[in-house]
Amino acid sequence: MLEQTVHEPPSVTDGGPAGPAAPREGGEGPRRGPGHDPARFGLWAFLGTVAMLFMGFTSAYLVRRESLDWRPLAPPALLWVNTAVLAASSAALEAARRALRGWSLGGARRWLGVTGFLGGGFLLGQVGAWRLLRGQGVFLASNPHSSFFYMLTGVHAAHLLGGLIWFAVAWWRLRRLALTPGTDALGLFATYWHFLGVLWLYLLVLLFVV
Repeated sequence: MLEQTVHEPPSVTDGGPAGPAAPREGGEGPRRGPGHDPARFGLWAFLGTVAMLFMGFTSAYLVRRESLDWRPLAPPALLWVNTAVLAASSAALEAARRALRGWSLGGARRWLGVTGFLGGGFLLGQVGAWRLLRGQGVFLASNPHSSFFYMLTGVHAAHLLGGLIWFAVAWWRLRRLALTPGTDALGLFATYWHFLGVLWLYLLVLLFVV
C-alpha cells in the first residue's frame, strides 16, 4: 500500500549474498563491462564453472547411456508442474526489476516476494518428484538412468537453494531501502536465477528427450 519515494537514492546496489556492489545498470554514468566490474565478472566466472560442471555430467551421461543395463526412466508428471512454477518465478523477477527501475519499491518487494515463494515451491515440488519415484521403487542405485536423474536434479536443486539465499538477502535489503530505485539493482540476481531456469530446461531435454 505504501510506495516510498526516495529523492536521493542510496548508492548501495544489490550484489550477491556476500554483499559486493552491483553495477548501476540503468543509472547515471557510463555502463561498465563485465571486465571492469568485479561482482559481475565473478558471477559470470562462477556460472562458467557451473556450466562446465554440467557439461562434464553430460559427457558421462551420453557415454553411460550406451550400456546394456540402461533402462529409460519415465518422467514424473510433477516435473512439468515444477517447470511451470520455475518459469513463473523468472517472470515475477522480471516484474520486480521493472518495478524497481520505475521507482515502485512496494511493487518491487511484492514481485520479488513472489519470486522467492515460487522458487521455494519448485524445490518442494522436486522433493515431491523424488518421493514419487521412491514410492515406485526407483532409487538412486536402481539403474544408471535413475542415478543420473537423482544426481543431476539434486545438484541443480543445491544451486537453486543458493539462489534462494541470495533472494532472501536481496529482499531484506530492498525492505531496508538499501537497493537503488531507478536502476537495475536486481540485475545480478536475475542473471543467476534465469541461468538456473535455462539449466533446468536443458536437464529435462537431456534426461527425457535426447
